[in-house]
Amino acid sequence: MAENTSAEQRLGDFITGDMVTDVMSGTRRIDLTDLAAAVEVLSDIDIPAELRDNLALFLRLERRVLREYDAKVLDVFDELMMNVIRANAGDPGAEADGEAVDAQGMPASDTPSACAFRDAVALIDALPVDQAQVIVRAFTAFFHLANLSEENYRVAQLRERERNVSTEDAVDPANALTVAFHQLNEEVGGAKATELLSRLEFHPVFTAHPTEARRKAVEGKIRRIARLLEERPYMGGSDLVENERHMLQEIDALVRTSPIALKKPTPVEEADTIIDIFDSTLFDTIPVIYRRFDDWVLGEVAGTVPPVCPAFFHPGSWIGSDRDGNPNVTAKASRQVAAKYATHMISKLADKCRRVGRNLTLEAAYTQPSDELLNLWSHQVEMSEVLTERAREISNSEPHRAVMLVMAARLDATVTRNADTMYRTAEEFLENLRVVQRSLAAAGARRAAYGPVQTLIWQVETFGFHMVEMEFRQHSVVHSRALADIREHGIHGELAPMTREVLDTFRAIGSIQKRYGQKMARRYIISFTKSASHVADVYELANLAFAHAEDVPTLDVIPLFEQLEDLEGCVDVLEEMLAIPAVQNRLAESGRRMEIMLGYSDSSKDAGPTTATLALHSAEERIVAWAEKHNIDLVLMHGRGGAVGRGGGPANRAVLAQPAGSVNCFFKVTEQGEVIFARYGNPALAQRHVESVAAATLLNSAPSVERTNTEMTARYAEMAASLNEASHERYLDLLNTEEFTPWFSCVTPLTEVGLLPIGSRPAKRGLGAKSLDDLRTIPWVFSWSQARINLAAWYGLGTACEKLGDLDLLQRAYREWPLFNTFIDNIEMSIAKTDNRIAKMYLALGDRADLADKVFDEMMLTRSWVLRIVGDAWPLEHRRVLGQAVRVRNPFVDALSLAQVRALREVRANQDELSEEAKAEFMSLVLETVTGVSAGLQNTG
Repeated sequence: MAENTSAEQRLGDFITGDMVTDVMSGTRRIDLTDLAAAVEVLSDIDIPAELRDNLALFLRLERRVLREYDAKVLDVFDELMMNVIRANAGDPGAEADGEAVDAQGMPASDTPSACAFRDAVALIDALPVDQAQVIVRAFTAFFHLANLSEENYRVAQLRERERNVSTEDAVDPANALTVAFHQLNEEVGGAKATELLSRLEFHPVFTAHPTEARRKAVEGKIRRIARLLEERPYMGGSDLVENERHMLQEIDALVRTSPIALKKPTPVEEADTIIDIFDSTLFDTIPVIYRRFDDWVLGEVAGTVPPVCPAFFHPGSWIGSDRDGNPNVTAKASRQVAAKYATHMISKLADKCRRVGRNLTLEAAYTQPSDELLNLWSHQVEMSEVLTERAREISNSEPHRAVMLVMAARLDATVTRNADTMYRTAEEFLENLRVVQRSLAAAGARRAAYGPVQTLIWQVETFGFHMVEMEFRQHSVVHSRALADIREHGIHGELAPMTREVLDTFRAIGSIQKRYGQKMARRYIISFTKSASHVADVYELANLAFAHAEDVPTLDVIPLFEQLEDLEGCVDVLEEMLAIPAVQNRLAESGRRMEIMLGYSDSSKDAGPTTATLALHSAEERIVAWAEKHNIDLVLMHGRGGAVGRGGGPANRAVLAQPAGSVNCFFKVTEQGEVIFARYGNPALAQRHVESVAAATLLNSAPSVERTNTEMTARYAEMAASLNEASHERYLDLLNTEEFTPWFSCVTPLTEVGLLPIGSRPAKRGLGAKSLDDLRTIPWVFSWSQARINLAAWYGLGTACEKLGDLDLLQRAYREWPLFNTFIDNIEMSIAKTDNRIAKMYLALGDRADLADKVFDEMMLTRSWVLRIVGDAWPLEHRRVLGQAVRVRNPFVDALSLAQVRALREVRANQDELSEEAKAEFMSLVLETVTGVSAGLQNTG
C-alpha cells in the first residue's frame, strides 16, 4: 500500500483486501462501519503500511467487540480516543512547556490540543468507576494487540531481509553473528577469530523481579491471537472468515478478563515463566542459531562435517533461588524449583531422543555400526533386558535406532530416579550421543550424524539436565547476622529462624548439586558486598552447614557491587578477596575464572543515571586492570533491568560500548520482567536477539572496537567528569530535599504498585524499609514511568549539559563515543514515553510546588538538550518506525494515565470521606491502569 495515497484510497484498498463476500448471496462478512472508523483514525500515521493495516485491523475488531458488549461503551471509547488523539496533535510536549495550568495540573490555554486534553479529562472524570474500568480494559487490550502488530511487523521485516540475501555473499547481513565473525577474520586472522569463537558465551540470567505486569491468563490469549495474525496473510474465503471469528473470540475474552492476577505467584509458580519460554522458543530456536552460523561459514559441507559453532548460549535463573529480601524463597522452594526445571528438561530430552532415534532407520547392511556402538549396545543389554527387549528385534537391522531408543528409555528412568538404569549426569548421556554420532559418521551417514544427532548434542551442551543454571543470592547483612547468631548460641543451639534458613539454603545447594549436577547450583551472589569479609562469611557458613567436609558444595561466590561507594572501592575489596584461602582454591579449580557482578539499579537510584553510567564504566576499567594484574579470567555480570533507569536498552549496543577487556567473549546479563517475553517470546525475535548479542560479544574483542572505546573514553574524560559532577549534585539536591520521600509516594502510584500481584518479591527488602534508601529500585523506576515522567532515566542530565554549555562537544561525543551514544539514545527513548501534560497532573497530586517545579523544569531542560544533541525535532524522530510507533501509542496511553490520575486524586484528596467500598473501587481502577500503561509503554521496570 503506497504511503502517499489519500485516506479514501487507503480505505478502499483496505476494504478490498480485508473483507470477504459470500459468493452465493453477496452478504458482507466484514462490517464496513467499523472498518471505516478504524482506518480513519490511523490513515494519516506515518508508519509502514503493513503495521498501520494491522493496527487498523485490531482497532476494527475491538470496536466490534465493544459494540457487542455495550454500544454506550463503544461511544465512550470512540470519543475518548478522538480526544486524546487531538490532544497529541502537533508537538504537545513543547507546547506544555510554560503552559498555564489549573490546580489539578490541567492546561488552561485555549489551543486546540489543550481543549481536547480537557475534554478527555472531563469525559473520564464523569464516568462511574465501573464504566471507567471497562474503558481501561478496552485500551489495555488494544495495547496488547498493538504490541502484536509491531512484533508481527518486525518478524515480517526480518524475513524480508533474509529473502533479499544472496547465498553467494561473503556474509549474511541478516545474521549479525556471521558479520561479526567475518570482521574478526579480517582484523585478527582466521586462527585468532576461531579461537575467540570457541570462547564465546552468552549467559542471560532470567530473574523473578516483579516487573512483568501482564497476567499469565492474558499472555495465553495474546499468543493465540499472535498465531492467528501470522496465519492471516495466507488465507482467503472461509478460512479468512474463520480466522476473524476466532480473533474476535479471543479479543472478546481479552477485554472481559481482568488484567490483574488473582494472587501473587509463588516462587515455584514463577518458574513456569522460564519453562514456558523454554518450550515455546529456546529449546528449538537455540540450535537453529548454531545451525544458521554453520550453514553460512561451512557452506556446502555444512551438516556433513563437525560443526564450528560452539554451544555458546547458557541460560541462568534467579527464580526460586534469589532470596534477597524475598522471604517466600526458602530452601524448600529452591529444591522444588530445581526439581521442576530438571524433570521438565530431562523429559524434553527423552522425547527428542526418541523422535531422533525413530528416524534413524538406517540398515546395518548399508550403515555399518562401529565397534564402539556395538559395545554401547552390549552395555545397554547388560544394564537392563527390560529396556532393550523392545529394541532387540530391530538391533540387528537398525542398530543406531535401537541404541537411541534405549537411551531415551534411560532418560525416562532418570526422571523417575530408577537407580539401575538412570543417567547419573548429562555428560554421560552426551557421551552416548557422541558414540552414535561417530558411528554414523564412520559409516558414511554423515548427514544423520551432523544433522539431527548434532542438534540433540547442541541441546544437551546448551541446557544439560538442568535447563537453567540456578544462582542463589542473599544480602550481606543476613550472612553477618547469621554468623553472629551461631557464634553466640553454637551451631546446635537455639538459632533464629533466618539463621536456620541460611544454613538450610547451603544444604539445599548441596542436595541440588548431588542430584542434578554442579552446574545447576554453584553460584552464590552477595548483595551489597562492601568488604572481603562478606565473601569469607559465605564460605564459613557453607562449611558450618555440614557435618562432613566432603558434603560441602562447590561454590563460586560472586560479590555484587551496586552502590556508588561500592563501585568506587570495588578493587580494594577484590584485592582483599585474594587473601581468602577458599577463593584461591576455587580459582585453582576453575582455571582462575572469577565472576563479579555490577548492579545498575541501585547505583542509578542512589547517584542518578549519569553518575551511575560513568561510575560503572570506570569500575569496569579498574576491574579489568586488576584482573590482568592477577591473571584472572574475568567474567563481569551486568545486573540490568528493562527500564532505562535500571540500565535497560538494546543489549548488543551496550556490549559494544563496554571497556576493552571487560567482555572477553563472555557476556552475562540479567533479563527481567517484560524484557523476557519481548526478547524470547517469539522464535524469530529470540533468534535475532541472541545472534545480535552474541555478535556484539565477539566483536567487542576486535581491535578496532577496543581501540575506539579506549580512545574515545580518554578523549571525552574531561567532559564526562563535568557532566558527572553537575548531574550528581542536581540529583542529590532533589533526593535530599526535605520530605521528598512522602511527596514521591503521593505524586506516583508507589503504594499501589506494591499491591500488584505481579511477583513473589515484596517492594521493600524487609530489613527495615523506612526511607527511600530501603525501597527497591524496581518500584522507584516503575512508579516514575507510570506517572509518565521517567525521572529515574534522565534526572540531572539537563542541568549538567546546561552547565557544560558546549553543544558542539556533546554532539561530537555522541557521534564518536559508543558509551555516550548509547546513553543518550536510551534517554531519548525514555523521554519519548513521557508526557508533559500528564506529568503536570501527577505532580499536582502533591502539595510541594517547589519539588514539582524542580522535576518539571529538569525534564524540559533535559528534553531540550537531548534533542539538540541527537539532532531531532521531537523524540525518536530519526527512528522512523520506532519513533512513529511510540507516537501512535502515546495518545492511547494518555487515556489510561488520565483514568489513573483521576483515581489517585480521589484517593489522595478524599481519604477520610470515601467509604471502604469506594476506596476499593478506585484502588481497583488504579491497579488496572497500571497494567495498561505498562502494556502501552512496554516498559515497567
